[in-house]
Amino acid sequence: MHDQRPIADIVNLLDPANNILFNHTHDNAHEIVRDGEPDRINAIEGQFAIVAQNGRTVRMARTIGRLMRYFIAKRVDGPQLVVADRIAAIRDWLESEGLGDQFHPSYTRMVPAHYLVELELLGCPDPNPTYHRYFTPPRNTLPADLDVIGRKYIEALDAEIGKWLRQMPSDAPVGVCFSGGIDSGAVLFVTYAAMLRAGMNPSRLKAFTLSIDGGGDDLAQARQMLKSAKLDMFLESIEIERSDIDIEQTVCLVEDYKPLDIEAGAMTLALCRGIRQRYPDWSHLIDGDGGDENLKDYPIEENPELTIRSVLNNMMLYQEGWGVDSIKHSLTYSGGQSRGHARVYGPTTELGFNAFSPYTSPSVIAVAEAIPYIDLTGWDHEKLYRLKGDIVSRGVKAVTGMDMPIFEKRRFQHGVMHRDAFNEMFPGDELTYRRMFNALYA
Repeated sequence: MHDQRPIADIVNLLDPANNILFNHTHDNAHEIVRDGEPDRINAIEGQFAIVAQNGRTVRMARTIGRLMRYFIAKRVDGPQLVVADRIAAIRDWLESEGLGDQFHPSYTRMVPAHYLVELELLGCPDPNPTYHRYFTPPRNTLPADLDVIGRKYIEALDAEIGKWLRQMPSDAPVGVCFSGGIDSGAVLFVTYAAMLRAGMNPSRLKAFTLSIDGGGDDLAQARQMLKSAKLDMFLESIEIERSDIDIEQTVCLVEDYKPLDIEAGAMTLALCRGIRQRYPDWSHLIDGDGGDENLKDYPIEENPELTIRSVLNNMMLYQEGWGVDSIKHSLTYSGGQSRGHARVYGPTTELGFNAFSPYTSPSVIAVAEAIPYIDLTGWDHEKLYRLKGDIVSRGVKAVTGMDMPIFEKRRFQHGVMHRDAFNEMFPGDELTYRRMFNALYA
């Protein structure tokens, strides 16, 4: 006989201060999620992870920029729902309550971004959650005109950055995680322009660029980009030694084992540590995470599961993975950047930063999904890979009036140290990281 008792208690370990809300208070946003109307949730602007209870129904919703996990614990008087941003937070709470023997990381569930997740009766056995998409951007609605596309895309980025700047203290310093690549470059140029337009003091702005053992190409690239725009006064290099890279700590913070995410997360952690050591009170960081996903700028040839047709035909494939209706869907992890954003979220929250990734905002993603990629590329890989630079550079020029240099694509983790040293430090196989991850809960 099934135990169908309703939820006895909800333990919400999420810190509402981590949310960045532009058009609602936390209480208002909580009420909207509680009522469970997808259109109203879609209208919440910012980056958030919110859980709310309405009678026997628990509802959860989040954007890519914030993480949310849950676990159903068993009590004598009924099931108990534990919600947190990290697996470790759930484990620690269970252990503090004497329920640690119920825990296993694979029993935790990740709320996928852009879905309202509902749980009704929780008992033994636990029913599956139901998913209601709240963000469904129309696709292929923009004309095949790169000037129009670029302007629309960077206007959306500019709007999100402007809202973010306006909601922080007027004297708060603003740090850009800056590699000199297309995405972080556009974020810096647009942030600078937005500050000037709003009458803010641009001396609050810094572009933090990581360099390890004096190696990597990012620092020289960053200098070249900023010098070309006469913005080089904002550059501040964070130069560290190879011994400061902590792969095991990265696995602990990212709570995953995908090699590319661990590599990027390790460099993000190193950058954040360097900033924190230099500036103990710094709070606000902004980054370019999500730009590759939006404009589909990944080498398809490196992933045997993908073809250009799967990439261009599936809505938000890089942001969400194959989706909750796919046989590939995992309950423990969501897909795409909805899963992989932990590479930024884990290190920045651990070091006490309030980080903002404007490319992950639904309004920016919506413009990216409206781009007619098939018309622009004719299913040609190389044309797809060239699109991002063309779109972003035109958009930056239209919105800021500045010319932004475009350099050859390079992953963040590959630009901060010598490639030979990188290959020596980071294992190329996923199994090594899986073992590190499993060791956390042995």
